[in-house]
Parts: sequence; C-alpha cells; structure tokens
Amino acid sequence: MGVRKREMAERLKAEKQNQAFAKLNNCPTSPRKMRLVADLVRGAEVEKALAILRFNQKEASRRLEKLLLSALANWQAKNEDANIEEAELYIKEIRVDGGRMLKRLRPAPQGRAHRIRKRSNHVTLVLGSNNNTEN
Repeated sequence: MGVRKREMAERLKAEKQNQAFAKLNNCPTSPRKMRLVADLVRGAEVEKALAILRFNQKEASRRLEKLLLSALANWQAKNEDANIEEAELYIKEIRVDGGRMLKRLRPAPQGRAHRIRKRSNHVTLVLGSNNNTEN
C-alpha cells in the first residue's frame, strides 16, 4: 500500500509540474458577468484566449487577461528551461465563484428601504500543457 501511495504522489507531482494557476480574489464584478467572459476562453489555447480577451468589449475581459498573463508568468517561473511555444499551453480550468457581498440600503417610497447587493467574485485559472517534455 505504501508503494502505491508513493507512486501516486510522484505522478501527481509530475502532473502539477505541467500546470500553473493564478487566483483573483474579491473582484468587484458580479459572478454572472464574469462567467460570460470566462466561458469564451474555457479550454482554449493561451494565444487564442489572449486574443479573445484583448478584443472583447467587456470590463471583465480586462481583468481575465491580466489574470491569464499572471498564470503564464507563474508557469514560466516553474519551468524556467521550457519554451512556452513548445509547451502548447491551454486553459485547463477556469472557475468563477461568488465572493464577498457588500450590502447597502437605498431609500424607497413611503419611508421604506431596499437592499442593494454589490457582488464580487473569485476566479481561479489553471493552465495545462499538452506537450509532456519530461517523459
């Protein structure tokens, strides 16, 4: 049993070597708006995803572009000897979760108040490599 666990741990470590991730926490955009842009680039190659994000009109695309560049820099720091073009990087996973919600009150007619929910989100982006240079 101990040998299998060790082999599994080594395999997971080799898989993580070909991955890099970046997180964006408490982004002041609603998760629904961010998911619209995230769905455009899910599973795409990095160069194609950067082109899509650069020419998209939405504000969320600017934030995702910056996050993708950060994940790319993280992959480069992890694999200093590897070449980005040969690695065939793609967006393996992109997840948009709800973040902290700021609750405000807006005056309403007849002395009442309506609650305004200012939503935020957390984005997790994982880059994967199609080309395994180690094996």
